[in-house]
Amino acid sequence: MPERSDLATTMFGRLSWEAIPLHEPILLATFAAVVLGGLALVGALTYFRAWGYLWREWFTSIDHKKIGVMYIVLGVVMLLRGFADAVMMRLQQAVAFGDNLGYLPPHHYDQIFTAHGVIMIFFVAMPLVTGLMNFVVPLQIGARDVAFPFLNNFSFWMTTGGAILVMMSLFIGEFARTGWLAYPPLSGILHSPDVGVDYYIWSLQVAGIGTLLSGINLLVTIVKMRAPGMTLMRMPIFTWTSLCTNVLIIAAFPVLTAALALLALDRYAGTNFFTADQGGSAMMYVNLIWIWGHPEVYILVLPVFGVFSEVVATFCRKRLFGYASMVYATVVITVLSYLVWLHHFFTMGSGASVNSFFGITTMIISIPTGAKIFNWLFTMYHGRIRFEVPMLWTVGFMITFVIGGMTGVLLAVPPADFSLHNSLFLIAHFHNVIIGGVLFGLMAGITYWFPKAFGFRLVSFWGKCSFWFWFVGFYFAFMPLYWLGLLGVTRRMNHFEDTSLQIWFQLAAFGAFLIALGIGCFLIQLFVSFRRRDALRDTTGDPWDGRTLEWSTSSPPPQYNFAFTPLVHDADAWWQMKQYGYRRPEQGFIPIHMPKNTAAGIILAGLSTLCGFALIWHIWWLVVGSFAATLIAAIIHTFNYKRDYYIPAEDVVRTEASRTTLMAGHG
Repeated sequence: MPERSDLATTMFGRLSWEAIPLHEPILLATFAAVVLGGLALVGALTYFRAWGYLWREWFTSIDHKKIGVMYIVLGVVMLLRGFADAVMMRLQQAVAFGDNLGYLPPHHYDQIFTAHGVIMIFFVAMPLVTGLMNFVVPLQIGARDVAFPFLNNFSFWMTTGGAILVMMSLFIGEFARTGWLAYPPLSGILHSPDVGVDYYIWSLQVAGIGTLLSGINLLVTIVKMRAPGMTLMRMPIFTWTSLCTNVLIIAAFPVLTAALALLALDRYAGTNFFTADQGGSAMMYVNLIWIWGHPEVYILVLPVFGVFSEVVATFCRKRLFGYASMVYATVVITVLSYLVWLHHFFTMGSGASVNSFFGITTMIISIPTGAKIFNWLFTMYHGRIRFEVPMLWTVGFMITFVIGGMTGVLLAVPPADFSLHNSLFLIAHFHNVIIGGVLFGLMAGITYWFPKAFGFRLVSFWGKCSFWFWFVGFYFAFMPLYWLGLLGVTRRMNHFEDTSLQIWFQLAAFGAFLIALGIGCFLIQLFVSFRRRDALRDTTGDPWDGRTLEWSTSSPPPQYNFAFTPLVHDADAWWQMKQYGYRRPEQGFIPIHMPKNTAAGIILAGLSTLCGFALIWHIWWLVVGSFAATLIAAIIHTFNYKRDYYIPAEDVVRTEASRTTLMAGHG
């Protein structure tokens, strides 16, 4: 009979009581807050008997609209965690000068800035972008759902599983201390023998599978399920940017999967792909991660370019200026995004000719991006502009993103990059693009399509407060970092000796406080709007007078989206319909074939997440068991043929009769 220690190792791998960070007061307080908040939420849902409703109507749903909403909810929840990490970093840097070491030990600080980057990119920006595409694209192309509805549900829960693993690292073990891209040798087994990098690897592998499958799903949907008459050059710009985004996802995410798999082999099997000896090369990892990483930037920003195109056309009451040039610019950006990855490591000795090539391609990619800015400006020119909340986010984006673009062109010059690469200047530039571009666009998109999703508008006062706190807070938070970077202040530091720099970090911390107020105003906006939803409800079905096909449906749309497949004759399909006095058909309804909800997606994703947790802690019996259970569950689902049903024609008639008849100019 084996000794107890051997049995414990067999049963629990590396998992032990020492993995619970009882010695970290900040983590203990966070853990207590999360537990109390979780118990309160569970109690509220139980009191209102909401569990059954959530399971039937949301968790197991394969309706693309509900899955899109769940993606956005996941992104907002993870935003709160990721931003909390940012606030902790800013406070630490604002006080840790001279003899004052601050309140975060280096070991903890390194985990926080790694988790912040990972969460904000993979579990905030990606779910929000995917959620918007999921909700809007089928409605814009006249489809009843995505091409593979079950796969859509499974993709969402895989992304959620990755987020759960990241959150678990806060309370069981620790997270990586390597930076959000986990460069070797820091991520190797010698420098990081704990489970932090393993949490990083398996959370991203689980979530990455979900993202890749979602990309395949949306690409097939756009290519194969467009309404009759909707040629490629009649698709809405948001659908075009979604198409290019999902091409990038399919091409880039397998590279990330391969890079993380090789890193896992180095850590688990003793291979030497990324080590400095026995033929390995850390630079191979850097190349692979940025071959994924730079297209990832455009995976995030291309859909919000589409959002801004929809918003500008709607709130200027004009057709989008230069539709064809916008399409070509989007395609050019998609292609060029694969020819610029090396500008992320100009300083690593690639040589003058290689650096020159990637510097030039980086400057070239700014041309189609700049063309989009001019298209939006020309759309606004002589337009009847309404400065509703989505338009405020759009104007704020154009100002902020241009600054980020100019600093990006500066960093595309290799000699300048040699001086600024490892400084806070680069941090300011990156956030300039991601916050001023991606996040501003996501906030515009959420506000713009919210009435389509829920049938009532958001209160504009709190939306405007959120925008102005975000906008002003961004400049306070990141403009000082440009100056500090020009002074040569190094990034990733948790303590500084030169006290003359402290005022700039205090300004940055004040900016983070303003952004926190912006997030708070957004949450208040949601709460107040929900309480006043009856007064905010718009019966026209098209509260913003939008130009594309999704506004021809009621708000919110029925499960089947369109009772009749629309015929498209123009790029501005709905606008054209309204000009000719569009009325809904009153007869000719037939039963509509729809897929049923299923629990298979959440079960498969749950088993995959369990397998990832077991791999992190080396619980090998659980790895084998959960992997086998995943395969068995997938096989059972494959041979389950009872997944479809028909909505009877009489139900369609009743539903359509209850929907407001939309006519040109009014409900």
